[in-house]
Amino acid sequence: MSKTSTIPLDRKRSRSTRKRSKRTDEICDKIKARIVERKMQLGDRLPQEADLIAEFGASRSTVREALKGMEAQGLISIKTGPAGGAFISKMEETHAMELLSNLFFFKQPTINDIYQLRKKLEPELAASLIGKLDDNDFKRLEDTISLYILPASTKGEEYQQRLAELDFHITLSDLCPNPLLGFVCNFLQNLLKNLSLCKQIYEKPNPVLREHALHYQVRLLQALKLQDKESVEEIMYNHMCAAQDYMIKCEAKLKREFLKLDPASGQGDASNKIQ
Repeated sequence: MSKTSTIPLDRKRSRSTRKRSKRTDEICDKIKARIVERKMQLGDRLPQEADLIAEFGASRSTVREALKGMEAQGLISIKTGPAGGAFISKMEETHAMELLSNLFFFKQPTINDIYQLRKKLEPELAASLIGKLDDNDFKRLEDTISLYILPASTKGEEYQQRLAELDFHITLSDLCPNPLLGFVCNFLQNLLKNLSLCKQIYEKPNPVLREHALHYQVRLLQALKLQDKESVEEIMYNHMCAAQDYMIKCEAKLKREFLKLDPASGQGDASNKIQ
């Protein structure tokens, strides 16, 4: 008598799903290798679905799942219709940062975490720009500074100035000749911009923050034009240290205000407790 399988049905399905997922990943890797080996360019069309099925010996559903995975990664775009198919596309940097940010969704980095890296990387990034910037690049940086060179007249305008101050550093990252260094610094700046705690800090009146940014950034531009590497690195490092110190003080102040206003903390003022 043959023995019947005692493996639960849900476990069988789980194994089947893992096997298909592994096969899907293999096909994705092979398609990526094809793109690199054949030096395919943006807009180039991948082989038809039927050809990919025959080439990889895979089912239609597996090939489609592989293509959808690549589309979700931003590597291809899929169009329907008579002239449709899968086409090479460029992943936008913002999309890549959004995907990467999901890693920190449940464990957000602190201000200290971010500045610990910024203090090390941004001076190196700034130094890498020496001799690489032309007149248009300097104008782009100067135009950004012009957005906050004068004090804001409204609270909303001041908040936009805070974001423009970060945009100055994002522009430096965009101009960086080392794409990896530029991306990492840009990612750190975007984390800072989107951190809920930082948003609270930026929404409050911070004239000192604008003055600090101008003090360092104007001097940095001058040092870059003079191609003074030592000064560029020193100015950027001091800029990051001053910004970190200011942001940490603002963070501590916000926490004190929260504890004072939150009855659940047990640290409200005496008059509130009596009432």
